[in-house]
Amino acid sequence: MRARVRLMIEITARAGSYRKGLLAAAAQLSPEEAAIISDLERHGLQVPQLRDVLCGGHVLVDDPGLYQAWRFEKVSHLRVSSHHRDIDKSRFPDIGMRGPLVREKLHGRTAQGTWVQLEKTPAAFGQRKLPSLTDLKHLMDYIVYRVTRSNVGPWGLSRVTERRPMYLSPALAVPTSMSPPVAGALAATLRRIEQDDDVTAVSADLAARFPPPDQPDPVNELGAALTDRAGRGLFGNSDVWVTESPSTVATALLRERAEPVPASALWSRAEAS
Repeated sequence: MRARVRLMIEITARAGSYRKGLLAAAAQLSPEEAAIISDLERHGLQVPQLRDVLCGGHVLVDDPGLYQAWRFEKVSHLRVSSHHRDIDKSRFPDIGMRGPLVREKLHGRTAQGTWVQLEKTPAAFGQRKLPSLTDLKHLMDYIVYRVTRSNVGPWGLSRVTERRPMYLSPALAVPTSMSPPVAGALAATLRRIEQDDDVTAVSADLAARFPPPDQPDPVNELGAALTDRAGRGLFGNSDVWVTESPSTVATALLRERAEPVPASALWSRAEAS
């Protein structure tokens, strides 16, 4: 796994600019660092995207299991950060880890999964001690972020911030809310489509005799699983079904092996025709 991650880093290092020492750090890659990068690749990370990860890009993964998987017993430590304040930090504290490649890896939970971000300078705020030189450097990185609107990672700057994160393995089935104007416009469009379908799908007299199901809000049909008799059309809401049973006679006939016809019989039939 470490050899694969080193190869990915070597490939991405050929394009773009990085701080000096990236390949040397990759040579000292720890198993924990390799596991994190490998997990990101398993969830869809491409080699070109690795550049933003190494430069401090904020990554969201719709996999809550990674939060605990990246909590390594010997090298992980609790951290305090301002990321994702909607999460109960007493239940899901942010976790840090230091290494030659990631410098300071920081990750935590989101509502649907796990987030991770690499930092150039580790910080130890919230531990009831006087600020150290490292903490002051971390503050300098924060000033750079405020000025450039880019995260300061161990090997460069990335504009993939918490407001514009990199999204891996999105859970497309997760329901999401729409604003009232968008929901109203969508409902009006769906009603217009249904009216057009009622006229064009069948003749006008049949459309009047078999109206479709009346939905108070057609938006509710979006994202709903179609089970049993659910569906649109002339028989979409009717007790109509088709049953078929296999024909044993037809099956027996199809399975019979036809006897080969002699070549002489074929020639005689050709001369007769």
